[in-house]
Amino acid sequence: QVLVVESGGGLVQAGGSLRLSCTTAGSIIRVSSVGWYRQAPGKQRELVSSITTGGITNYGDSVKGRFTSSRDNANNIVYLEMNSLKPEDTAVYYCKLTFTGRDYWGQGTQVTVSS
Repeated sequence: QVLVVESGGGLVQAGGSLRLSCTTAGSIIRVSSVGWYRQAPGKQRELVSSITTGGITNYGDSVKGRFTSSRDNANNIVYLEMNSLKPEDTAVYYCKLTFTGRDYWGQGTQVTVSS
């Protein structure tokens, strides 16, 4: 079993920034593709961004130009930098690792953006 841990969520005013982190024990995250997802109350979980093992990123239309995903392989962390936050970004954010065809999810971290 792979333990995935997200951190960095919190309460921020509209226009502010947060940086989320996704970590695992050991270096498995280096050889995994990683997706950031979010789920707002009453809504389906949606893909926010993804990053391949080679660092190629992809973003959902609603966050393009505002969110950036990156890797720190030396410290086994994948980041999601979130800028120009909007109240509609409020959700629980989840990190998903895909390794050898299996998906591993974290417990999520709450992001709340006040207007």
